[in-house]
Amino acid sequence: MAIIRLDHVQLAMPAGREDEAVAFYAGVLEIPHVAKPPHLAVRGGCWFERGDLKVHLGVDPDFRPATKAHPAFLVDSVRGLAAAVLAAGLKVIDDEPLEGYDRVYVLDPFGNRIELMEPLA
Repeated sequence: MAIIRLDHVQLAMPAGREDEAVAFYAGVLEIPHVAKPPHLAVRGGCWFERGDLKVHLGVDPDFRPATKAHPAFLVDSVRGLAAAVLAAGLKVIDDEPLEGYDRVYVLDPFGNRIELMEPLA
């Protein structure tokens, strides 16, 4: 028995704010919005997927943003994405250097922390 790979990341979001999730994850981060299966769609939330990259947002009635735990996404232009996040009116946080990467943290519209990492050549 062995774990093979990570299938998806699930983040929490408050109820009724799916439009903001779509604007950020599909619009700013450019991860396509995909339909949830009908039996799960009734719960609210939304899914974003491109190939093996899968980010699912689920409604949590007791929502509190994840301010420490976070997904880390490898990107091809961390500064370009950071600029897009800022242009969307959201927060970008520079952090301590990590050898081999240019990286920042961003906050989604709900305050969830996300790390963007660009490998250095």
